[in-house]
Amino acid sequence: MSESAASRLLAVREDIAQAERETGRAEGSVQLIAVSKTFGAEEIRPVIEAGQRVFGENRVQESQQKWPGLRQEYSDLELHLIGPLQSNKAREAVALFDVIHTVDREKIARALKAEMDRQDRPLPCFIQINTGEEPQKAGIAPGEADAFIALCRNEIGLDVIGLMCIPPADEAPGPHFALLQKIAGRNGLERLSMGMSGDYPIAVGFGATHVRVGSAIFGAR
Repeated sequence: MSESAASRLLAVREDIAQAERETGRAEGSVQLIAVSKTFGAEEIRPVIEAGQRVFGENRVQESQQKWPGLRQEYSDLELHLIGPLQSNKAREAVALFDVIHTVDREKIARALKAEMDRQDRPLPCFIQINTGEEPQKAGIAPGEADAFIALCRNEIGLDVIGLMCIPPADEAPGPHFALLQKIAGRNGLERLSMGMSGDYPIAVGFGATHVRVGSAIFGAR
């Protein structure tokens, strides 16, 4: 496991670097988030040993079981929440994570801000946009994005640094990445969390600053 995970990590990094070169992006302008959901500490540790420091998790409860121990071993890890968040988990999320990618409704935005204030831990946030307007998927509809971004920034007071999306699985991702880039541009947001194991090189070409790659590094779940 350790050798293959480390070698796959290296291959993903090389793919990102190549995509940066081919699309005229600055070297190192894309941050790789290794998505470690469903994998335990023993499977994550070799990837940390290979130099990866930024990881993504989908669930607060699962993360609480493995990351506090890993953080005692490695003090420079950065943990991103990339899965949907319920407001009753806001306290644990703010305590555990360093960046939140999935702010998608007013209730969770207010719950997060209240916890950040209570814990004196202001975290950078991405707003999740449901670019495909899929009813089963989290995220703000594109037509409501501008108003929601303004609400989160100006009224609630979140530190909104960018936008995140998960394109529909059965559609070409390019138009969805382009839409996210357009919404971010008109709202003065420079960071785009988009691109996963199947399409991250494409996302780099559309301006992704954060790509969320799991199975291409850790293998099939």
